Amino acid sequence: MNRRQFTALAMLAASSVLAFTAPARAEEPLKVGFVYVGPVGDAGWTYAHDQGRLAMEKALGAKVKTTFVENVPEGADAERVIRKLATDGNKLIFTTSFGYMNPTEKVAKAFPDVVFEHATGYKTSKNLGTYESRFYEGAYLLGVVAGKMTKSNALGVVASFPIPEVIRNINAFTLGAQSVNPAVKTKVIWVNSWYDPAKERQAAETLVAQGVDVMSQNTDSPATLQVAQEKGVYAFGWDSDMVKFAPKAHLTANTNSWGDHYIATAKAVMAGTWKSGEVREGLKEGMVKMSPLNPVVSADAAKAFEEKKKAIIAGKFHPFQGPVVDQSGAVKVAAGAVMPLGELLSLNYYVKGVEGSVPK
Repeated sequence: MNRRQFTALAMLAASSVLAFTAPARAEEPLKVGFVYVGPVGDAGWTYAHDQGRLAMEKALGAKVKTTFVENVPEGADAERVIRKLATDGNKLIFTTSFGYMNPTEKVAKAFPDVVFEHATGYKTSKNLGTYESRFYEGAYLLGVVAGKMTKSNALGVVASFPIPEVIRNINAFTLGAQSVNPAVKTKVIWVNSWYDPAKERQAAETLVAQGVDVMSQNTDSPATLQVAQEKGVYAFGWDSDMVKFAPKAHLTANTNSWGDHYIATAKAVMAGTWKSGEVREGLKEGMVKMSPLNPVVSADAAKAFEEKKKAIIAGKFHPFQGPVVDQSGAVKVAAGAVMPLGELLSLNYYVKGVEGSVPK
């Protein structure tokens, strides 16, 4: 063996030892940021999203590192927070309220190597996708129960902002109630906030004073349910199961389950297979789930509830299946037809049976 051969073998042996003894460099986790409109303890919308974040952490472990910012107002402040998350190295950012749409779009243009997903919006780009649940399916089922349980035929909704998402839920709730009780009317009080327990409480108290005996909501706190229990009427949980706040009044809850979507999205980003698009899932896919019915719900109401739920899951029924008539009596969806997706996503009118008018 000459000197050159000896040197080569020695170097090979040394490198083999190094390869065996040197610890492998750990793969960097995917940094994932969340922007929340309310506090994680709101018991509603933000709480449900944070449960989804925690489900992702549990499922993916050290492969992800998550962070969140709560109580972020919709507007200029949202852009600052989203931009900071991107600057801090988050490669996947979820912005979880409708009012974050424009700020998310703006920041996404500035960070083309970051994936953004916006909840309930409609703007997309190469690195910006949208996602939302078909929450109107659950709202319709709440209406079915309400229509069977009301004695006054006066239902109420504590509503947040007059955007299509909320109007859609009010109409679905009313159509569900009318399907089992054509005499019902729905009263709506707008609080112009997603989370303001004091305003929500005041609105609920006003509805009860107006004769409402079953209430729904499109707001985030359990205040409406708490008023219902105090006043001896009924209400529903919204976004999460709120039964612990009003066990006597809580008939069931229309809940969002975001975990599966968050897990699947993170996996796609890590695998390099994520593509921009619009995700809308409901009862069939498990993004919308109904909590257990309160034992006070009549057998008749429970039967109607389960039948409609099975029909929606099977694709045999759609909450906005015609005939759908607006307040003026105009037929918006003919019998046997289903409201087109574009109209459903831009809904700006009340169906017949909802009192008052949509705020401008």
